[in-house]
Amino acid sequence: MEPGCGMLFVQRTGSVLYFCSNKCKKSQLVLKRDPKKLKWTERYERKFV
Repeated sequence: MEPGCGMLFVQRTGSVLYFCSNKCKKSQLVLKRDPKKLKWTERYERKFV
């Protein structure tokens, strides 16, 4: 992500999450999807490296 872009989300537990877009935020928080299973995420790419 470029500096100044995206969103910072702080959970009640105190953990900090950075999202590049609203699509990413909804996918993880509302729909509770695992980022390791989505091809368009960085974590998916790390799984195969």
